[in-house]
Amino acid sequence: MSTSQRTLRLLSLLQTRRYWSGQELAQRLEVSLRTLRRDVDQLRELGYPVQAERGVGGGYQLAAGAALPPLVLDDEEAVALVIGLQSTIHGGQNTLADAGLRALSKVVPVLPARLRQRVQALTASTVALHTQQSAPEPVDPQVLVVFAQGCRDRERVAFDYCDARGMASSRRVEPANLVSVGNRYYLVAYDLDRADWRSFRVDRAENAQPRALRFAPREIPGGDAAQFVRAGLRGSGHPQVSARVHASTAELAPRVGRWFEIQPLDEHSCMLRSENADLRWAAFGLALCEAPVSEVQPTELRDLLASWSSNLSTGSGV
Repeated sequence: MSTSQRTLRLLSLLQTRRYWSGQELAQRLEVSLRTLRRDVDQLRELGYPVQAERGVGGGYQLAAGAALPPLVLDDEEAVALVIGLQSTIHGGQNTLADAGLRALSKVVPVLPARLRQRVQALTASTVALHTQQSAPEPVDPQVLVVFAQGCRDRERVAFDYCDARGMASSRRVEPANLVSVGNRYYLVAYDLDRADWRSFRVDRAENAQPRALRFAPREIPGGDAAQFVRAGLRGSGHPQVSARVHASTAELAPRVGRWFEIQPLDEHSCMLRSENADLRWAAFGLALCEAPVSEVQPTELRDLLASWSSNLSTGSGV
């Protein structure tokens, strides 16, 4: 085992247990105690705060530091991390979701191909419980990362896309922004082959690849990526959901601000709007408001809420 391999192995061992005796570590690494001390010193030089207890029975432990050093993950841990980050992105608050996307953009590019395949298989076969997500279409984390990095680095991206009618095409775009609407992500980008702006559902994209071609940023029509996506959804035949919720913006924003557009009406009520193909998700979102709801549109959503209310009240005495 080379010195670098042994150092990584030592770091991995220190991360799996709170405390190791020097003798145990030396035996695991098949080295002398003197070589072990040199390896520990090398970890310290790399920024890992390794604490040592000297004397008979002395040992080592990895302490918390002022900054997070690089982590060593095994295959199972890496897959679990990516799945967890995806859940955070799609179900968390705005700040957590943005942080999760940044973290995902650092993890996915360094995953071996075999681990990416495992992540995709797990995502496709997992059903979320107690979550705002109701869309069954999985998002390829590699596609999401390539889009996010393209937006950040102003780098052109190519990908395969299947639209709502099932028509497949290849796209070359200049990505501008990722926008979350309800439980889905959309990419707002300038389509080079069509010489116009488009929004793309990320779960319908495949084989995304950066083209290593930088571009000067263009101005999104209207200057707002979120409004551009919403305008496109309004013209796409998706149900337009709206409801008056009798609560303040301050109360509603942390509960449903990620999934609804909130328009204050007065000090004690707001109008919520969203475009989503699944009215069950919209009904669940309104329930999360934990406040009286009125002026619900469309009619199908009112009927669904009435049905839920009836079923819940009927079963309350059981």
